[in-house]
Amino acid sequence: MQDDNGISFFGALWNGLIWFVQNIAEAFYNFGYAITHPQLWLNWSDKEAIMRFVYYGGSVEFFFVIFALVLVLTAIGLYFRGFMWGMVRGLEGFANTTGRFFAWAGLLMVIQQIVIVFMQRVFTRPDMAFGLGIPFQMDISWFAEELKLYNAMVVCLCCTYTFVQGGHVRVDLIYAGISHRAKRVVDMLGAILFMMPMAVLTWMYGWYFMWRHLIVPKPSASDTLDRLVMKSRALRWNVETIGFSPNGFNGYFLFKILLVAFAAMVFLHAIAFLYRSYLEYVEGPESVGKYLDKDSLGEGEEAYEGAH
Repeated sequence: MQDDNGISFFGALWNGLIWFVQNIAEAFYNFGYAITHPQLWLNWSDKEAIMRFVYYGGSVEFFFVIFALVLVLTAIGLYFRGFMWGMVRGLEGFANTTGRFFAWAGLLMVIQQIVIVFMQRVFTRPDMAFGLGIPFQMDISWFAEELKLYNAMVVCLCCTYTFVQGGHVRVDLIYAGISHRAKRVVDMLGAILFMMPMAVLTWMYGWYFMWRHLIVPKPSASDTLDRLVMKSRALRWNVETIGFSPNGFNGYFLFKILLVAFAAMVFLHAIAFLYRSYLEYVEGPESVGKYLDKDSLGEGEEAYEGAH
């Protein structure tokens, strides 16, 4: 019995390894085929193309395409260290640029809340209108509920920006007391074991969660490609426009899109953090913060930076 169990265990392990290697090898073919046949998944006038896009966006094939691409870029970066630094700077620059832009949603949220209070309490208006010619007019409750969207934009699209700036809260039990190289090892393991898997899981759940609120028939993560292609015959756009109140905000599908964008940005920054940690491990303490674009409060305010 034990021999049978041992054989079955190692047999399953071997089969899993073969499956893993085969998927990596097929990823290069799948990537090339997708690039050379964009009409099969980007021609959204074709209902079957939409369903293929939905399927592959949350598929094992797409995961291994991304995985293989990361492996290739990592191999190039290990050989050409300047190339890896370039990827770090590019990904951190993307996080900073996106975060700095959408951080203004916080100010917009405050201004809109002040306008809502004035319109309700001072002018006693039930609605608000903005624009020239044909104005955009909605009930006050619509604008009040829309404030949650600004908050979601700050949370989802400024998360990696905050990471670059060192603004996330840390619970430090041993990290501060270990050596430079040990810190970099912890950072690399954290990127591989926590950031990347969390981002992948969020993407896999969020992808179909988003599409179920955009089209019908509703796709499922358990659907095969053939089944989704069959469903495409009855496909039509059915964007979610249901609010929590009769005149409330009705664009809640945007929250689903933000969830997917959040997962993608966290995964990309996990790669940047992994590469930076490796480079700082190899190059030593003098490379800590190299090319890091951190915000500053200005000359003379250094004592307050990082204290919030």
